[in-house]
Amino acid sequence: MPEIETSRLRLRMFTPDDLDALSDITGDAEVMKHLGMSSPRTREKTKNTIDAILRHWDQHGFGIWALEHKADGRLIGWCGLQMLEKTPEVEVAYLLARAYWNQGLATEAARASIDYCFYKLKLDRVVAIARPENVGSYRVMEKVGMKYERDAHYYNVDVVYYAIERAAP
Repeated sequence: MPEIETSRLRLRMFTPDDLDALSDITGDAEVMKHLGMSSPRTREKTKNTIDAILRHWDQHGFGIWALEHKADGRLIGWCGLQMLEKTPEVEVAYLLARAYWNQGLATEAARASIDYCFYKLKLDRVVAIARPENVGSYRVMEKVGMKYERDAHYYNVDVVYYAIERAAP
């Protein structure tokens, strides 16, 4: 399964060794509220999430990568591609530990994921969703060239829905 490197990040596959670090991130209520979660995730639910991410890779040939900060080698979140709930569309999704917010890292990771979608997978379109109050997330979408299309409802929450299409060759 592929890895991607950007100037500051390594996008790699999750391993069992990532459970503690990811549990710290998903255990932060402030981080999880932006995903529409009413409470932090337990360690067991975080393990289930990693398992689901790996199954998605096996089923679709693409998925969510673990985000490793190259400067300190720490797992700081995730970013990558997944099937949007109950649709044939591919969404770019990202989650960062709070200590790494507002540094352009989500934008860097999302851009790398979208490039992978267009140039490796040869898909023509990718979407992203965020809760309306998560201004930081839809700023990331706009910085990578995505355009607002509509308000929507996915994963049992109201969201804003953005998309970008691959430029014609």
